Amino acid sequence: MIVTPFEQVVTEHGPMVLRVCRAVLGPADAEDAWSETFLAALKAYPDLPADTNVQAWLVTIAHRKAVDVTRARARHPVPVGEVPDRPGRADAWNGDLWDALARLPDKQRLAVAYHYLAGLPYREIAEITGGTADAARRAAADGVKALRSGYPLEGAHS
Repeated sequence: MIVTPFEQVVTEHGPMVLRVCRAVLGPADAEDAWSETFLAALKAYPDLPADTNVQAWLVTIAHRKAVDVTRARARHPVPVGEVPDRPGRADAWNGDLWDALARLPDKQRLAVAYHYLAGLPYREIAEITGGTADAARRAAADGVKALRSGYPLEGAHS
């Protein structure tokens, strides 16, 4: 049984889970997925074994919530009053980097988000997304390579 108060878990891991949700879903759906993640986690937390990697457990829940959001979005069109020329972003992290991340294939985007934003090892990424640790490592490497080629860093030397 875990003895850390759930409030402390939210404080410690909440920002990381939100970054992962933003990277996987985009800023428009990230906060809902974040909330759903912690609601589900709160229900299961009392029964969590003491040796559980809480960070990986939360990313697994966030992954499942992201899948739910993606499926729901695919089923329901969102009506708008006026279609903008360019969609806006719900937070300050936008522009070319977000667009580059959003263009990555799903496996690469998930591997980059879970490894570089959540800090999960490739073995745990493979458990969440399916596949092997080597495949997760390759997807992350390919994703970073694509980001580097499509998103030039300021002040970087060729």
